[in-house]
Amino acid sequence: MARRNLRPSASFWEAARIAVDSLRKSKLRSFLTLLGIILATSTLIAVTSFVNGMNVYISTKLSNMGSDGFRVVRIAFIGNWDPKKFLEMQRRNPQIKPDEYEFIKEHATLLRDIGMQTWKNSTVSYNGENMTSVGLEGVTANIPELSNIEVGAGRAITEQEVRRHARIAFIGSDVADRFFTGVDPVGKTIKVNGSPYEVVGVAKAQGSVFGQSQDSFVMVPVYTYFKTWGLHNELQFLAKARNPNQLNEAQDEVRMLLRAYRHIRPGQDDTFTMFGSDTFATAWHNLTGAIAAMAFGVVSVFLVVGGIVIMNIMLAVVTERTHEIGIRKSLGARRGDILNQFLVESSVLAATGGVLGVIIAYLLAVVVRNTTPLPMVMPIFSVALGVGLSVAVGLFFGIYPARQASKLDPIVALHQE
Repeated sequence: MARRNLRPSASFWEAARIAVDSLRKSKLRSFLTLLGIILATSTLIAVTSFVNGMNVYISTKLSNMGSDGFRVVRIAFIGNWDPKKFLEMQRRNPQIKPDEYEFIKEHATLLRDIGMQTWKNSTVSYNGENMTSVGLEGVTANIPELSNIEVGAGRAITEQEVRRHARIAFIGSDVADRFFTGVDPVGKTIKVNGSPYEVVGVAKAQGSVFGQSQDSFVMVPVYTYFKTWGLHNELQFLAKARNPNQLNEAQDEVRMLLRAYRHIRPGQDDTFTMFGSDTFATAWHNLTGAIAAMAFGVVSVFLVVGGIVIMNIMLAVVTERTHEIGIRKSLGARRGDILNQFLVESSVLAATGGVLGVIIAYLLAVVVRNTTPLPMVMPIFSVALGVGLSVAVGLFFGIYPARQASKLDPIVALHQE
């Protein structure tokens, strides 16, 4: 009768100890038993870590427009790729022009600000040293602010310098580090594709996006750019609404003004593309939905396979310990005690696989973060979900073996060797 007086917590820890002893005594069998659970948990956490990391990455780095910003470009594809539509837009959409920027700036009423930007690759030189593949950007004075670029030293380009075609430059930190280590770059003259420009300021470092540095650039006044290199490169407008609540209205207003300037009739498609931060977010969420669905299928297969393996192992354990079960029942153990014992064992077994899966996923995230530009941020909820699912699988697939053990007749079980 002593068995009946044991507290539930004592019974639980005894069953947990037995499960741990079983794992320790047969390491290879335990590993093979838990392989499905380990793969399921590590896959689940790795996918959620990647998705979570990308969500943070896109919101902080890839999209620098803010909740009230948007862009107007000639062609942009964010989402489903359609080659036919792309070729149609190449034929239909004309280049965006500076006159359109001036028209929108003059007539828009819902914009806090709007800027113009163009770009190309260039070679920057100083004192006989060259730096290739530097982004040369022709900008209006407000582009740094619209792009969330902060001044690290000196100052940015002014509106007066844009209008008078000044030969000045605002450079990225990569360019400053390359040519002016330990020296103040402000006031120095660099050459951009052979043309001299006086440095007036340096931007604060922004880091990289997918391994591509965002600090290798030279900004010059946009009309100076046009005068030197012409209007052959793509042009885009960066705009901000008066407040985030008016973003859609501001986009509609700019669309209406540009359609009117281009004489686009009602019913005809736009000959330009507009997008904001929400466009990036929507496209990414559509993609992550597909990734999550695929991962759910893979994880489900792993969990079912792992659960079946655990059930088979627990059935084998019941057979191995039939005599022990007979002794326990003869000493007063109830069916519920035997049932709980084997459920706890199967749950601890599965939970161990879940914890190993968490460790593997964490190590994978560390390796990926340190060796690739892909971001991985492990959310706590995914760890809890992974271990919780493992325990649930152990409980579910442990019910049948536990019921078989609890139904054994003590007299028959005692005669089993």
